[in-house]
Amino acid sequence: MPNRNSPTLKEFAKHLLAHETVSDKSAGDDAEAAFRICDKLRVSLGKPMGAAGFRALFSRAVALAGADVRWLRGLHIQADGTLEGLAELKSKLSNEQIATGEIALVAELLELLVTFIGPALTLQLLHDAWPDADFSTFEFSTERTRL
Repeated sequence: MPNRNSPTLKEFAKHLLAHETVSDKSAGDDAEAAFRICDKLRVSLGKPMGAAGFRALFSRAVALAGADVRWLRGLHIQADGTLEGLAELKSKLSNEQIATGEIALVAELLELLVTFIGPALTLQLLHDAWPDADFSTFEFSTERTRL
């Protein structure tokens, strides 16, 4: 199956992952940056959407990303929207495989957010979660395959 995400969206996901890795070293190893990103968004989105709403959105992002990165299919989303299963998979995956999965998952989640709540609100959520990050080089678009 061809990859659905545009290069721009993937670049944004890489930028966000790099920022999270550098800014939050104490939260875990580099391989868990995507899951810290998703958890920060879960907290932000959980307020207006509730845990069930975020879980539905996140489940869709995992399913879409799993079409391109098969190992993501082994992850499970708990009722509160948190992700489990990475620890079991990490021993079987290379750092490159983990990085590919992280990019795919974050890109899908961001694409769904832009689609459902629009670029302005998505960018505001990102600024709220990462106030010191510079997102000025990226422009959101409502077109399906662009950021």
